This record gives sequence, C-alpha cells and structure tokens, in this order.
Amino acid sequence: MSGMLRLAVAWATVGAFAWFGKDWLGDLASPLWATGLFLWLLATIVWSAFGVVHEAEELAEMLGEPLGTLILTLSIVIIEVALVSAVMLSAKDAPTLGRDTMFAVLMIVLNGVVGLGLLIGGLRHHQQSYNLQGASAFLAVLIPLSTIALIIPNFTTSTTDGTLTRLQAITFSVFTVALYIVFLLIQTGRHRDFFMDAAGEPGEAEEARERPGAGTILTHIGLLLANILPIVLLSKSLAAILDHGIAALGAPSALGGVLIAAIVFTPEAISALKAIARNELQRAINLCLGAATSTIGLTVPAILAVGLLTGQTVVLGLKPTEMTLLTVTLILSTLTFSGLRTTVLEGAVHLIVFFVYLVLIFSP
Repeated sequence: MSGMLRLAVAWATVGAFAWFGKDWLGDLASPLWATGLFLWLLATIVWSAFGVVHEAEELAEMLGEPLGTLILTLSIVIIEVALVSAVMLSAKDAPTLGRDTMFAVLMIVLNGVVGLGLLIGGLRHHQQSYNLQGASAFLAVLIPLSTIALIIPNFTTSTTDGTLTRLQAITFSVFTVALYIVFLLIQTGRHRDFFMDAAGEPGEAEEARERPGAGTILTHIGLLLANILPIVLLSKSLAAILDHGIAALGAPSALGGVLIAAIVFTPEAISALKAIARNELQRAINLCLGAATSTIGLTVPAILAVGLLTGQTVVLGLKPTEMTLLTVTLILSTLTFSGLRTTVLEGAVHLIVFFVYLVLIFSP
C-alpha cells in the first residue's frame, strides 16, 4: 500500500509541475515560496529514491549477489546523472558542478558511509570479514578512473584550467566507459564469486535459491522504473530552485554538488548501514565501492557529453586541497580493504577525513 501511495504522490507531483511548473518557477524571489517548492520536490524525490531502493532490494533477494546491489547502484547513479545534467542544462554557468558532485559522492561514500559503517560494525561485531578479492577489484578500477577524471586534467598542457580538449574529452570518455564495461562483465560473469561473502558457499546458495518467475521479476523491474522516472522528470525543476538558492544565499558553489550527492545517495547509504548492522559487510562494500566506481564510470562521460553538445565549459580538475583529500582517501581505502577483517579504528580514520572535507567546503 505504501508503495502505491508513494507512486501516486510522485506522479501527481510530476503532473502538477508539468502543468503549473512554468508559472511556479517563474518567480522565485519570495524566499518562503522558493523554500516551499524546494521542500516539496526534495521530499518527493527522496521518497521516490527510497522506493527505488526497496524495489532494487526485492530484485536482490530474487537474483542474489552481486546482481542485486549492482541494480541498486546503477539505479541510483542514473538518478545522479539526471540531476547533474538537469542542473548543467538549466544553470547559466555551472562548469564545476559535475566535478563537485563526483568528489562529494566519493567523500560521502568512501569516508562518510564507510567510516560510520565500519565504526558501527566494529562496535557491534568487533571484527567483520569480507571478500578481499571483490574489494581489491573495485579499488583497482576506481583508482585509475578517479585519477583520470579528477586529477590528470590539472596537469595536461593543452589546457590550463582543469578542463579537457575535445579530443581528450571524447577519448577519456571512451576509455572510462570501456573500463567500466569490462568491470561489469567481470562482476556479473567470470568472477562473480569475488563479490559474494567469502565465508559462504555461493554455489550451494544459488542452487538453494528459489528462482522467481519471469513475471514477478518484470513486475519489480517495472516498479523500479516507475519510481526512477518521477525523479528524472522532476530533476529539472529541483535544479532551477537549487541554482537560484545557492546564488541568492551566496553559498559555496561546491555546496550544489554536495546537496545532489546527499539527496541521491541517502537511501543507498541507509541500506548499506543496515547491512553492516546485520553483519553483512560484503553487501555494504558492494554498495559503497560500487557506488563510487559507477559514479565515475557513468557521470564523467555524461557531463562531458553535455558539455560537448551544449558548448558549456566542464571543469574536472580538483583544487589542490581536494586532490590531496582524494589521494588520502584512495590510499586509506586501499589500506582499509587490504586485510581480511575490519575494526573500529578504520571507521574512525575514515570519519575524520570526512569531517575535514566538510570543514573545507565552508572554509577552503
């Protein structure tokens, strides 16, 4: 019943903004009016995102790992790409939005969610185990992808402002997509067992799992899409209010990326934390590291394509302090997931890096 109510509210909101949105968004000078519209859209989008998580988890139960978490991760990243693209297309000048959003996702997921999760897991279960091969595979892809996208643009000589030339943008996008596709093939095919709990026996578990009918799977896929579409359709309206609000308040430009990342990944973060509380660290790792990898693998080509098609400038290179934080985060993640068990210590260290990131947003 709650799922049907959620869909009814989401699609009613889509209809309302399709019919009246132009007039509603035409004059955002009143702070009370703009805030009301923002909260309405925010509540609808977040509620729909929880619906996406619910349907993805239902599919996860039917299909097993790692397909379940992969479906959830791809669904969330599609929403992120839609929001970023909408803001880029509606804003007059947002050259760093894609970069800020990707960096925010990496910091929130790899430090905030991982740190809090490992802290909770360590306090509750002392030590937690996971499949080292899966975590290593994620990081082996994430490190070069994030370096190519967010660091290398600062050191190319063809441009000097953290941007890419047309040739670089096209070829880097192709390389990024190609590597991500190879990773997906590995994750869902030949080395699928890397992303399952090493303590279990995936072969027997898969045999014991009752295979659902095709109709049931298609129903949940349809519900998943029905929850995603309102978010995509409402993203342009939210983007217009978000852009206006940040400009009116004189807030840091990076705040837009942080808000988008927080809006999109809150439901998935809650899902990951719940998994850790149930001592399912492998599922949480698949969600967190998968979200970080998918964000770079899909967002970079998307924002570069928007930039090329619209003629907008896309700045990808991070600032020196942000590059330092990213480097520390990648090294720390490699150390955290280099053993077979995690403890409270790793969680505390990741959280400290996350808090440093938050401080630097408002006091760079």
